[in-house]
Amino acid sequence: MRLNEMDFGNARPVEGYGADFFRLDGVAHPAPVAFAPGHVIAWGGFDDTAALLPLAGEIDVLFVGTGGDIAHLPSDFRKTLEEAGLAVEPMASPAACRTYNVLLSEGRRVAVALLPVG
Repeated sequence: MRLNEMDFGNARPVEGYGADFFRLDGVAHPAPVAFAPGHVIAWGGFDDTAALLPLAGEIDVLFVGTGGDIAHLPSDFRKTLEEAGLAVEPMASPAACRTYNVLLSEGRRVAVALLPVG
């Protein structure tokens, strides 16, 4: 089997994470945090849709990492983002990082909002 390195162009993948941080470009950002190409966003969690709304029109999907395990998104949170035109996909934060990185390497217009894993 041949493995190919992913080419992210100018975008930056999530490089790693710990219980309360996510690393991008060698810098550990405290969680919760959101990443999009060209953006590191201080995100306040499910009560903070205002930090994510400016991504509408810039991305096709927002992956929401719900922590160590997958969980339902609060309905008001989902509704506000979807009404602004953001497609929202919840998954556990580790899976959200992996999915974000793969789609980012394909040149897709994606973002990820991440709650701490533990």
